[in-house]
Amino acid sequence: MSAAAAPALEVSDLAVAYGKVEALHRASLKVGSGRIVTVIGPNGAGKTTMLGALIGLLPSKGGIAYLGESLDGVEVEERVERGMCLVPERRELFAEMSVEDNLRLGAFPRYRRREPGIAQDMADVYRRFPRLEERKGQLAGTLSGGERQMLALGRALMARPKLLMLDEPSLGLAPIVVREIFHIIASLRETGVAILLIEQNARAALQVADYAYVLETGEIVLEGAAAELARNPRVVETYLGLVRGEG
Repeated sequence: MSAAAAPALEVSDLAVAYGKVEALHRASLKVGSGRIVTVIGPNGAGKTTMLGALIGLLPSKGGIAYLGESLDGVEVEERVERGMCLVPERRELFAEMSVEDNLRLGAFPRYRRREPGIAQDMADVYRRFPRLEERKGQLAGTLSGGERQMLALGRALMARPKLLMLDEPSLGLAPIVVREIFHIIASLRETGVAILLIEQNARAALQVADYAYVLETGEIVLEGAAAELARNPRVVETYLGLVRGEG
């Protein structure tokens, strides 16, 4: 299968263990280019563990194919060089650096390769996130939670990723800001980037995703089109916070 025809990410029977405790058990999933795929599930289900294995931070068993090529033995730095990008839950910005310098750091590997188009990409990020342009000289550490999440997304886009992995982008944000962030995530489809969205906020995730997986205690227990899972009685009662079944 050619890289052009292959999914951006194809995972088969992925397993991760901490000592004798298996945190992820035979998880399989697929993310196509220009698609948003979400993995929802409760805290402690193994969602962040999955991302750690995919980017190469955690040892794992099973198969991970990126653009049709196995990542077996490929180090974290090389995965990033090939276009995999992880936006971690903690966002990990450089607080004492300006907004613009944080964005420039996102493109650092491209600067090294003397790639063209970096200035245009910066302009595109500012078009997508006007608030970042307003605050481009401000220290990242002084931004609000929502602005920090925007900066983390903008910095990731400066790397021109082919696969963008987002770990709990709604964490700690007010509902109105969550809606704004998810609107931005949905708009990223137009860039052609594949997005793997790990999220506890099932309602928001299912509204923007094309396809969804439910991860519980390290195993994928449900999968399907996001709109279908949003109507699944088990998902509705467990994750969408409706009154039915409570009390």
